[in-house]
Amino acid sequence: MKELLEVADQHGFAVGAFNATESCLFRAVVEEAERLNAPAIIQVSPGEFNFATKEFYTYVRERCANSKVPFALHLDHGKTLKEILSAIQAGFTSVMIDGSLLPYEENVALCRQVVDLAHEVGVSVEGEIGTIGVMNNSDEGGVDNVTYTKPEEVVDFVSKTGVDALAIAIGTAHGIYPKGYVPKLQLELLKEIKAVAPVPLVLHGGSNNPDDEIAEACRIGVAKINISSDFKSAYFSKVSEVIAETGGFVPAKVLGPAIEAAKQVIAQKMELFGSVNKADLYK
Repeated sequence: MKELLEVADQHGFAVGAFNATESCLFRAVVEEAERLNAPAIIQVSPGEFNFATKEFYTYVRERCANSKVPFALHLDHGKTLKEILSAIQAGFTSVMIDGSLLPYEENVALCRQVVDLAHEVGVSVEGEIGTIGVMNNSDEGGVDNVTYTKPEEVVDFVSKTGVDALAIAIGTAHGIYPKGYVPKLQLELLKEIKAVAPVPLVLHGGSNNPDDEIAEACRIGVAKINISSDFKSAYFSKVSEVIAETGGFVPAKVLGPAIEAAKQVIAQKMELFGSVNKADLYK
């Protein structure tokens, strides 16, 4: 992931990181990334990792390795050393250690421990300072009251931990926002953070935010944006629709349209992030 994000940061676009929990969601991301010639990150949270089982990632790794576009395989929101080790042993090329709910110095110490371990085997590390909000339809975790990232802590945190990327809190939340709720990203805060950040920045909770704000965040300098709920919602809504209309249960007839529905969302996100046709930059 370090290499993916350094290029994105240099050229002013963001790489989409999609939580692909099982084979159909994974196919949607990979096939759309290839169609659009866009780099992408396949990621899962620890709960999703355990659901899919580590054997699933043998297939994921082989499919990505044989692709014409660059991918990273990333653990999202790992909280413990055990979760980090499980992902590394399954062949993940990147991990996130999320100590954002810990006191600052404990977050630094945990992150430093993971960096020392992961870098020994060529695995990139994402850390986080500040906290992400959460809606009740998300399994990625979060808090009710966001703690915004402090620009003055960014350089200190990166220098003490050695992370390759930094997730920041500027007002996003995991999950789909309820009807009538209008999120507001703190873009001026993002500018302050970007001005001092020595590593690429990551925006969690990228689903369901206004497109103009996400596009502006990319222009300011976010290099990785996490998407989970948006394309999963499109996928499962189509599954429900097809079953309700046809009563069918043949996988190809039910899941095929759902994959296509997910692809439409993925394509829209890649266009928004500016990553379409950027795979050639990695050759």
